[in-house]
Amino acid sequence: QSNKLRTKTLRNTRNPVWNETLVYHGITDEDMQRKTLRRGARGISVCDEDKFGHNEFIGETRVALKKLKANQKKNFNICLERVIPVDRGGDVEERGKILVSLMYSTQQGGLIVGIVRCVHLAAMDANGYSDPFVKLWLKPDMGKKAKHKTQIKKKTLNPEFNEEFFYDIKHSDLAKKSLDISVWDYDIGKSNDYIGGCQLGITAKGERLKHWYECLKNKDKKIERWHTLQNE
Repeated sequence: QSNKLRTKTLRNTRNPVWNETLVYHGITDEDMQRKTLRRGARGISVCDEDKFGHNEFIGETRVALKKLKANQKKNFNICLERVIPVDRGGDVEERGKILVSLMYSTQQGGLIVGIVRCVHLAAMDANGYSDPFVKLWLKPDMGKKAKHKTQIKKKTLNPEFNEEFFYDIKHSDLAKKSLDISVWDYDIGKSNDYIGGCQLGITAKGERLKHWYECLKNKDKKIERWHTLQNE
């Protein structure tokens, strides 16, 4: 279940009045403190639908949910923007989450990376979805063997991949490496759109560092963690 809701389409008007109520379920107090309402993950965007059902983007805006009080209705009068800048606080926009498993296999002598699934990806296509796939890059300097990618999942913001990739590498060399994970929206005939990414490794911070460290410390144990994708 994606966290995108939409109103019905109103025809032939520049002054639409919807009077519709859209309900988001499963929003926690923590979400209310942190999340802004925005296009893609949590957003308000206005689109023009043509007779073939294609959506042309008109404009978007975001509302800080922490401005809202419980059980109190609030009206906003907000201008739409074509492109939304990053929050003034400088924090990086979230583009969804990815579930990754790591295991160093002593038997196979290498790192096994599992790309399990993503949730709440940002929508990159006019139909309100994306066609996501994931790229892996173990860096630095491993040449062609450093890169892997998953299959493409069509028209979804919550793709399930369940794919595993193997890196032939000595355990002692892993501490010097970073694993670059990026999620892309596949587009036929033009360049793919970047949805978001994260980098695991010793130079990472927080959960990304912890996950890498746990993998190094616990050989032959599969460790799964969710990571936030960022539009960096």
